[in-house]
Amino acid sequence: MEDKLIKRIDDLAEMAMRKSMVTATHFLTPAEVYDAQDYLYRNKMANGLLWGGAEICERKMLFFLPDYLEPEYFTAEEHISAVKIRAYFGEPGHRDYLGAIMACGVTRESIGDIILQKDTAYVFCRSTVAREISCLESVGRFSVKAEEIELDQVPAAERKFKPLSFTVMSPRLDAVVSGIFHISRTEAAKYIAAEKVDLNYHCCSKNDAAVREGDILSVRGLGKAVIREFGGLSRKGREYMNVDLYT
Repeated sequence: MEDKLIKRIDDLAEMAMRKSMVTATHFLTPAEVYDAQDYLYRNKMANGLLWGGAEICERKMLFFLPDYLEPEYFTAEEHISAVKIRAYFGEPGHRDYLGAIMACGVTRESIGDIILQKDTAYVFCRSTVAREISCLESVGRFSVKAEEIELDQVPAAERKFKPLSFTVMSPRLDAVVSGIFHISRTEAAKYIAAEKVDLNYHCCSKNDAAVREGDILSVRGLGKAVIREFGGLSRKGREYMNVDLYT
């Protein structure tokens, strides 16, 4: 975790208590979200809350609440907005939408997740830039209509997984990559050496890195999975692993 992010988190936490106000970061990357969550847990910072606008969001803002405000009474609508962008006669991709939004002068840190559903994108963003995004008239070569909507108007989306189960001699990175993606340990080691494997959103280049329950593992070009649980030992002493593979 970068020292800059740690200092920012500590400063915002202190400010929330000292000034009795809600404080917040920009939208954090998935890696920063993971690190921030771990930092909050290890430092018992109970007034920290991560939210991106919907349960499925991977990019989130970190909020710190003052003593008088309980998490169940906190609403993020003052800080996070949603913009619906409908394209005409085409289906732009994620990169097209992101490029068009940033061309308006909106920084990447002000943009959360972009959820695509056929010809429509739902963009989570900081409320301070929602009006600028709502003025979009084109994305790539397609004309669009953009409008700000309430957060609860964003259609519910679900992550789809394929459950997998396999055994490993030990839950080390190369063995787990091999089991998830049905490749040899040698091939898995090549992906790791080429820095194409991320463990909890951070590049991991150690074949013997320990993989634990709840870890998120992705391999560029192959896919992404969540380690759901370890399921005990087989008769041959191998460890069962239950994994959810993103589809």
